[in-house]
Amino acid sequence: MTRVKICGINGEAAIDVAAALNVDLVGFVFFPGSPRHVTPRQAAGLSARHKGGPLRVGLFVEPTNRQIQSVLDVMPLDRLQIYASAERCREIRDRFGIGVARAIGVEKAEDLPADAGGLDCMLVEAKPPEGATRPGGNGTSIDWTITKNWQAPLPWLLAGGLTADNVATAITQSNAPGVDVSSGVESLPGVKSPALIRRFVANARGVGRPEAG
Repeated sequence: MTRVKICGINGEAAIDVAAALNVDLVGFVFFPGSPRHVTPRQAAGLSARHKGGPLRVGLFVEPTNRQIQSVLDVMPLDRLQIYASAERCREIRDRFGIGVARAIGVEKAEDLPADAGGLDCMLVEAKPPEGATRPGGNGTSIDWTITKNWQAPLPWLLAGGLTADNVATAITQSNAPGVDVSSGVESLPGVKSPALIRRFVANARGVGRPEAG
């Protein structure tokens, strides 16, 4: 079954529906430039509403060690999603001992990594459009077919421009093992819609896959 991550969790309704649907991961954005930004204490309060359930992911953009530690001092995270160089991502992984997913912007098949780079997983999305104020979460899609035959060196999630209406097509065309959505399940920027989350999860999980063997 396709793995599903709901990113930009910033309200009780969003975390509640994500937990009820047993999504695989939820993301908290610790980047002030995002309309989905939460403080460590806000994220901790939301996470505490549900014991267990989805893995908690913290999203950081070019963070210092102190910025990451300030979150971990308040709440545990199962994974870090980092916008930074591969070298910096490895440093963070070694420093904190937490799995790191590096966010990678691509335009063509040649941009897709051929090796794991010492990391745990990747998030593949479109490069930010000209003039963008943040590296991801811009609602921009890649050409989904460029990953169809990619021999990915480690687990990965497809992100960028995904919605309940196109996620099934995106999975089929990209052969992605997992998907990550944020703005595509919002009624307004930064406002998650439980109804859209439900539709997105149902459509993502409804994609048939050939049986192994």
